[in-house]
Amino acid sequence: MTKEEKGIIIQELSEKFAATPYFYITDTGGLTVAEVNAFRRMCFQRGFEYRVVKNTLIAKALETTGVDYTSFNDTVFKGLSGIIFSPENPKTPAKLIKDFKKEAGKDKIKFKGASIEGGLYIGEDQLAALENVKSKQEMIGEIVGLLQSPAKNVVSALQSSGGKLAGIIKTLSEREG
Repeated sequence: MTKEEKGIIIQELSEKFAATPYFYITDTGGLTVAEVNAFRRMCFQRGFEYRVVKNTLIAKALETTGVDYTSFNDTVFKGLSGIIFSPENPKTPAKLIKDFKKEAGKDKIKFKGASIEGGLYIGEDQLAALENVKSKQEMIGEIVGLLQSPAKNVVSALQSSGGKLAGIIKTLSEREG
């Protein structure tokens, strides 16, 4: 690969990292060609892009993002690396990897690391935690629900007590007559 070709790949990856808030790095070195094709197909069906790229090119592309990925150097950037780009949801690639491990075997694919909104997750033991990560939209929805809850309680209390108050006034007015 020429220096110019490497520069093009680094530029493409830099743009992809800037445009995609979530990415996972896996090691698919233990897969056969048929298994790699099956994994790529699963990625495509779930709306992800999967690319196998040299570690040095990934590292150089990540340097352009402004986020400190040096903790990836000793563990994540070893062996064969494939990147799963997830444009919308931080936890669906974790489910994809887990599903593929069930189909192909636990040792066939290894989770090496991920970046979720700039937060770094390194090591196979982090995969379970990533399955439970909430997207920004899910967290906003929960916060809005929590904020609406007290307001709804106040409104319903006013409505119900307003009805009681009207009933009491009516009863009192009927007694006087």
